Amino acid sequence: MAYFDFTGKTVLVTGASRGIGYGVARGFADAGATVHILSSGQSINDAAEQLGENVTGHICDISDCARVAEVIEGLSGIDVLINNAGLERPTPMYQSGQQVEETFRRIIDINIMGTFFVTRQSLRKMKNGGRIIITSSIWGKTAVPEFSAYCASKHANIGFMRSLAQELAVKEITVNAVCPGWVRTDGAMRSLKQMAQRDGRSEDKLLDEITSAQALPGLMEPDDLASTYLFLASAAASNITGQTLNVDRGELMS
Repeated sequence: MAYFDFTGKTVLVTGASRGIGYGVARGFADAGATVHILSSGQSINDAAEQLGENVTGHICDISDCARVAEVIEGLSGIDVLINNAGLERPTPMYQSGQQVEETFRRIIDINIMGTFFVTRQSLRKMKNGGRIIITSSIWGKTAVPEFSAYCASKHANIGFMRSLAQELAVKEITVNAVCPGWVRTDGAMRSLKQMAQRDGRSEDKLLDEITSAQALPGLMEPDDLASTYLFLASAAASNITGQTLNVDRGELMS
């Protein structure tokens, strides 16, 4: 990512202990930024150590507003906020028991309320001209069975982004969303397994069907997403706000 230079900039990335968030954090660190990464588990400190001396990890459940405020209050400033943290689990309507209700609420608490808490607190530390990027999903533009909470939350992320883009324009803060397709992350592979079990199919055959529906075949890796976030956070994207950008190898052309 040498063509992007974020030297002197401070970037906050949520959900960065692994997956897309980790790849994005590495991209900004390699581009010279001071990077703060958040996740709810101890593994965030291990991730920070792996990413380098300009990366600091913070244990933070973003659905806990008080903890979010505590962490962000300790930062000197934020130039770029990457709202990446998210929970992806099935919530089938006909499944008996309370587990579905508990999972549904947890997804909403993290994906919607957590994104709101982090954004609201980060704006206290963000000067004019800042950048906010939200990780939505192509499922935020379409939907699949039995993932109603996740799909709803990702649709909500897009609506939240569009409203903020208008509200924050007076401060020249741009707000955009990235909508990844299928990426080899723990969450996506867990969903693939559950979808295959539901349909009585093998995971390999289902994945082949998914990737064959893309214009460009193959499964993306988390690092493949980093350049998109770097672009949207850069001066090159200063005239882009309120937009969703699909990074899905041509699966959903909208």
